Amino acid sequence: FSPDGKRLASGSLDRTVKLWDIGAGQELATLKVYGNNYSSVAFSPDGKRLAAGIADGAVKLWDATTGQELTTLKGNAGGWIFSIAFSPDGKRLASGSLDRTVKLWDIGAGQELATLRGHSDRVFSVTFSQDGRRLASGSLDRTVKLWDAVTGQELATLKGHGSGISSVAFSPDGKRLASGGQDGAVKLWDLGASQELATLKGHGSNVQSLTFSPDGKRLASGSQDRAEKIWDAPTGRELTTFNGHGDSVFSVAFSPDGKRLASGSGDRT
Repeated sequence: FSPDGKRLASGSLDRTVKLWDIGAGQELATLKVYGNNYSSVAFSPDGKRLAAGIADGAVKLWDATTGQELTTLKGNAGGWIFSIAFSPDGKRLASGSLDRTVKLWDIGAGQELATLRGHSDRVFSVTFSQDGRRLASGSLDRTVKLWDAVTGQELATLKGHGSGISSVAFSPDGKRLASGGQDGAVKLWDLGASQELATLKGHGSNVQSLTFSPDGKRLASGSQDRAEKIWDAPTGRELTTFNGHGDSVFSVAFSPDGKRLASGSGDRT
């Protein structure tokens, strides 16, 4: 979602990024770069830019209003970009890649700031804490790593998943982290103690996307089992399950007011 909740962006294996008018339910624009698939899209915090991670290892930036291409960040040659995230101040971008690294980029200069190494397999998910001081990454190596988002120093490694990790999400207050595994489990972590708080079970397959509601009270998960679940974030209790997609759910996102949830699926909807 755009920060004002009026637009939605989606990236696809059909090699396009689309912008949608939520109120009207209509497509606003299609952004194309021929020959490449898009794995992740994100609005900048001010809503003025849109970024997308590409299969060829690059990140593209567009003007989110006009659709004009602004720049291409290159640094993961041949390393598919699985996840991207803007820092809360909009000055930096993080990307997680097939090449097992996390990269930090200076958006204004269009330059790479740092390459964070430590994962032993592909990095499927990256996310900033809301204060912008920490970065979390989830990997096929079954670990979540916490990094100092300014210095790039590794702060902690969270272990407990029995399978690769497809998604990570900070709670709005930055005290907890959620991680989704390919075994269908969602784990909640206390970041102060670097300890597991709970394991949420209910999905039958890979949890490919996680997001907290803006107030931090709910957690949404999207899975390869074609379902989205809403959990009570403080207790880990399952609140509801949405069924309606005909294929894997790859991405879920709350609207800024927390009243709506968007989901993207392999069924092309």
